[in-house]
Amino acid sequence: MAMLLEVANLHAAYGLTRVLHGISFGLENGSITALLGANGAGKTTTLRALCNMVKTAGEIRFGGARIDGRATEDIVRLGIAHVPDGRGTFVNLSTEENLRLGAYVRKDKRAVEQDFERIYAYFPRLKERRHQQAGTLSGGEQQMLAVSRALMLRPRLLLLDELSFGLAPLVVREIFDIMRAINQSEKVSILLVEQNAAMALDLADHAYLIETGRVVLSGSADEIKQNDAVRSSYLGY
Repeated sequence: MAMLLEVANLHAAYGLTRVLHGISFGLENGSITALLGANGAGKTTTLRALCNMVKTAGEIRFGGARIDGRATEDIVRLGIAHVPDGRGTFVNLSTEENLRLGAYVRKDKRAVEQDFERIYAYFPRLKERRHQQAGTLSGGEQQMLAVSRALMLRPRLLLLDELSFGLAPLVVREIFDIMRAINQSEKVSILLVEQNAAMALDLADHAYLIETGRVVLSGSADEIKQNDAVRSSYLGY
């Protein structure tokens, strides 16, 4: 399968504080890849680096073309959608207004209108609350909204940062099941940063383990599950 994303010798820093120390990884077109690691390992910074939201050095290729150094809005237009940790919901806007903001770079206005129904088919609760102020939604509903807003871009690659954070297990399972369906039916590639390693490995095809800004282990999700160090440190058995 062709590679959609290729990252080589990526460094990233916040001011003088270096966080990523030359990581390299790839993501196949149509696949789900998980980035695992403890808090502070550099997972979130990796997603931000892909969108040029932090100071970086190294090479990032998307669809074969280099995108490192390009403006964040240009990267979005290429079809990379980022769902940040903390959800980034516009709390004073309605659910539907939040979704409309997700499609702000698109020119196909008729298709955008049709996509509301596509999104509501995946997340029917958002349709019920489409006129409701986003800040009054539950945590799970706000996470669904954040994902849906990103999907309104019609992305080729979806960057998901800590989908499960602060949510009840049943809600997390529901969202993960929907992400699997979207990947399979729409062939949207997914790069997933997730503290819940067990759920991430159940969803992903491939995984990388990051420690202190370096990739220390990679392989298929099944291979990573069987690694003794991963099992004891991240899976709890």
